[in-house]
Parts: sequence; structure tokens; C-alpha cells
Amino acid sequence: MCGICGVIHLDGAPVAKATLQAMNDTLFHRGPDDAGYHLADHIGLAMRRLSIIDVAGSPQPLYNEDQQVTVVFNGEIYNFQALRQQLTAKGHTFRTGGDGETIAHLYEDHSTDAPKHLRGQFAFAAWDAAQEKLLLACDRMGQKPIYYYYDAQTFVFASEIKALLRHPRVPRQSILDDPHNLALYLSYGYIPAPQTAFKHIHALQPGHTLLLNAATGKIGVQPYWQPPQIAPADRSAQAADWVPQIREALLEAVRLRLIADVPLGAFLSGGLDSSLIVALMQRETNHTVKTFSIGFAGEDSFDETIYARQVADYLGTDHTAFIVEPHAMDLLPKLVWHYDAPFADSSAIPTFLVSELTRQHVTVALTGDGGDELFAGYDRFYAATLVQKLGMIPRPLWQMASGLLGALPEGTGYANRLKRAGRFVRGASQPLAYAYFDWVRLFDAEQVQQLTQQRDIGGAHFAGFIGGDPDLSAILYANMTTYLPDDLLIKADRCSMAASLEARAPFMDHELVELAARVPLNLKLNGRNTKYILKEVARGLLPDAIIDRKKHGFGAPLGAWLRQDSGLVRDVLLSQQARQRGLLSMPAVEKLITEHESGQRDHGYRLWALLTLETWYHLFVDAPQPVMP
Repeated sequence: MCGICGVIHLDGAPVAKATLQAMNDTLFHRGPDDAGYHLADHIGLAMRRLSIIDVAGSPQPLYNEDQQVTVVFNGEIYNFQALRQQLTAKGHTFRTGGDGETIAHLYEDHSTDAPKHLRGQFAFAAWDAAQEKLLLACDRMGQKPIYYYYDAQTFVFASEIKALLRHPRVPRQSILDDPHNLALYLSYGYIPAPQTAFKHIHALQPGHTLLLNAATGKIGVQPYWQPPQIAPADRSAQAADWVPQIREALLEAVRLRLIADVPLGAFLSGGLDSSLIVALMQRETNHTVKTFSIGFAGEDSFDETIYARQVADYLGTDHTAFIVEPHAMDLLPKLVWHYDAPFADSSAIPTFLVSELTRQHVTVALTGDGGDELFAGYDRFYAATLVQKLGMIPRPLWQMASGLLGALPEGTGYANRLKRAGRFVRGASQPLAYAYFDWVRLFDAEQVQQLTQQRDIGGAHFAGFIGGDPDLSAILYANMTTYLPDDLLIKADRCSMAASLEARAPFMDHELVELAARVPLNLKLNGRNTKYILKEVARGLLPDAIIDRKKHGFGAPLGAWLRQDSGLVRDVLLSQQARQRGLLSMPAVEKLITEHESGQRDHGYRLWALLTLETWYHLFVDAPQPVMP
């Protein structure tokens, strides 16, 4: 993995090496092994390298034969060996033994269609000096992000926004000053792409390219791949017809991600997805796989290390379990710095910690990310079918039940039944699109209105995205194209790269994604049995007790932590600076804190969202220049 950045001055002004170097230095954590630069009058490209393949060679930037095409590249191309053979047969000459040089030669042959030939996780920039054009590309699933700023004089891009902000022409203006955008953030817990937290800075979306004509100053953004539609149910479908091809596709995806010239391991939570990946890794290597898990001392309901140990013992891995007692408030500024944005997903805490600790042992770690999205692994998918079946129950009855449950005190444990029941009943009183969004949203519509005086912006946004009369297939598709790239994959990229660790997700192989989409829906969600077909794929590879164990999300005991640190929470959220900012209704914020302190409600995740918001303003907007805390 690497960090890349670049500048094109459309007004012809030369790019200062000092500016490009400042941008590149900001990305040091993404690539501590090497740095490279290409400067030519009004264009500058740079990268930081984390050496994985061809460690001693493959310095970037990379070039074609006549050096008219220059490439900086972040990621891994898993089919690079086959591509090299094809390109060599066509007469191309390679200078390095790595994967990235294939991009320069592919661009020669295929121009803007080059990304279609790549299998992997990547973001790259290719500068065509002869045509004075720049091509940016993001991989199909959005595993490797790329951001850009554009005006009449300047085009700037980078793997992380903080690098863009080092360019003096890039402004730092928050979109969250607008209550509409603030309401979206509070609803989703992140800022939906292609927007970012900054005005005029955009994310290039998964499966898209951006072509800049430096001579005319015009840009065009186009998809080169579309996420596959989700197949509906087929009652005649048999699991036995699908298990062999899914297992083979997943095995191939794992095999490709074992290519590395550095130590390699895997995250192992003890759940189905990561356990299955490790089982296949163990089959494909002659070495004992190193596996890593994390738990929190004193919080048994969030601790899966016992299950990870069971899987490790069964498979014979070299397993390390990290048990930590972090202070959430100490981690807050570090996480916000690495995300460049308010980001409410508190599972970033254990992901960040396990990445830091894993990096002490290996440079690459395979993960189970994406299994739930491909194979309907969340209980909320079953809840959606249940709501449809219970459609004859009048909504006023659901609303009455929701009010009764809402009056009862909530605990902070992981599987608190009262919280789960309350959330289900509240959602069940609404149309399906709004019901589903209510189960995943952070602040409900009433809380958003109390905080921002905005009506249900988030619910309307999601319902508009998903369409008029959704079914479960549409909901699965929406989950795969919103929550997966904008939350889970951003989290995986930021937390692993913060530790200079390369994370690889076999479930995100686009050929496996396309295959999974064709699997009939009833083989994914079989009654209330989530991920049914994937469980059948795992039979014989893992113990049934692991396969059939109830799903446990990867989280942190945030509610309990923030009750212990409630004084610090008040200091941040009710500070004079926060009041003067005027973003939120202070009485509504104080109500959330008081309800959480008293044990009436568990607002841990919501308070964390507000803490990341205020900390982001402090680090990125208030400060004269963003500086790592």
C-alpha cells in the first residue's frame, strides 16, 4: 500500500517541490519505506511507499517505455503476473518486478479503459504528457480512496484529505455549517460520498474514473463498473448447486491475496467470515498462519477473544490475542486525525488498536470484511422481511409499543435486548425504506430535529436513494453501495494505514462480488438464518459450533466508557467553543449527556458522534493549519 498525491496548475504556474513534499510527508504513515516525486513545470506527482511486492525494486513514480506515461499508485493488483505476460507478449518492456508498472503499460494500450483490466484494490493517477491528460481511478468496491479539489486554476488529488489541505490554494471550509448536511451526518454517522466534510473537496466514488484535460481545464467523471444487482429469491434453487463455485471463488480470492514478499497474517474475530478466510489461508500456505484478535478487559459482552482462540486452536494458527484497556477520550483525536472527517462508527476503536498491535508482527493482514454485505449477514435483513410479514398490524399499535419500550431504562451491554426490541418496534411503524434506515441510523429523526431543527433529512435521503417501493434485494444493494464503501471500507483503510499495515479483504474481490450477487436471495437469508449459503460453504472447514454461532459485531464498550468519562464528555461538548460554534442545540446535547449519565438511555454511540464532530472542527477548521495531535 501507499499514499499518493499530485498537483496540476491549470494556469501554468510551476508546482513548488516544497508544496508537493509537504503534501507527501502528510501521508508518511501510509508508506514509511520510500518516497518518490515527478515534477515537470505545472505538474507534480508524489507517493509514499509501503513495500509489499518487489521490496527492493519498484520505486515510484512508474513509467512506460518512453516515459510519456507516469503513474503513482496505491494498492495491490492481484492479477499483475497474468497482465505482465500479456503485455510482454505485445512488446512492452518492464523495468521492475512489481505490480504497479502494469498500469502504465495498460494505459498505453487501453487509455481510460485500463482499470477494467485490473483485479485488486487500488487508486492510481496516470499522467499522459503527450495528451496533457490525467486519469484518476478508484477500485470497484472503494477499498482505496482518492480525493480531489478542482477550480479554474488548480487540480489537486491525494489518498487522504489532510494532504490536499497542505496546498495553499485548497480552502478549508466545512459543509457541516449547513444544517442540512449536519443532519445527514447525524443520521448516517458519516458523510455520504461523493461529498466530504469540506466544501469543494470530493471523493472519487468506487468503480469510477476521472479524466482531466489539462489543456482545456475540463474534467469528466465516469463509471467503468457498476455494482451488480442482487438476484431475487428462487424457491427452486438448491444450495448444493452454489456451494462449490462460491468456495472455489473465495479460495481463489484468498490465494491471490497471499502474494507478498513480507510477513503476512490475518485478523481473526472468531466469527464466521474471518474464521473462513483463515481456514482457507491455512490450506493455501505451507507456513503456520499468524492470527490476531482483540478484547477489552472487564467487558465480557464485547469480548470475542475466547471464540477466536477456539478457531485458532482448531486450525492450528499462531495466534495472538491482545487484551487492552484503552481510554476512549485518549484515542479520539488520533482517530479523527486519520479520518479527516467526523466519523461515528465506534468499531474504528478496536480496528485501530488491533491494526497497531498486529503491525508489530506482520506487514499484511487478511480480513473478513464484506461477508455480511455479500451474503445477508445482518439481523436487520431478517427484520425487514419480518416487517413485511407483519404489515397487517396497524402503525399506531407499533408506535404505542415503541413509546412503552422507550420509557424503560437501557443498559450498555453489547446484546441488550431492550435496545434491540425498541429499535425494531420503532422501525416497524414506518414504510420499509424508512424502517431499514431507522435500524442503521445513529440519531433517530426526533433527535436530529432536536439537535438541528431539521426534519428527517437522513430518512428522506436514504428513501430517495433506494427508490419508491423497495424489497429486500434493493435493501441489500443499498447496503452494499452506501454503508460498505462509505463506512466499513473507509474504516478499514484509515485504521490499517494509520499503522502502516496493509489490509486485504478477499470477500471484496469483484469477481466474487459478482458471483454472490447472482445467488438467489433465499439461499442467503433462509428464514431467519442469515448467511445460510456461506455457512454451507464453511461446512467441513470449520466446526459447526463456530459456523452456527450467533453473529457478534466488532465493537467497543463505548457506552460504559463514556459514563466513566462523562466529565470529559461535558468538557468537550458543552465547552464555550462548542456553544459559540452554534451547530447544535445545547439543551438537546445536555439532555443526551444527562440521560446517558443517569442510565436512562445508552447514548454512547451518539455522544461519540458528537465528540468526533467537535474534535474535527478543533483539528481541521479552527486551527491555522491541521497538525497531527
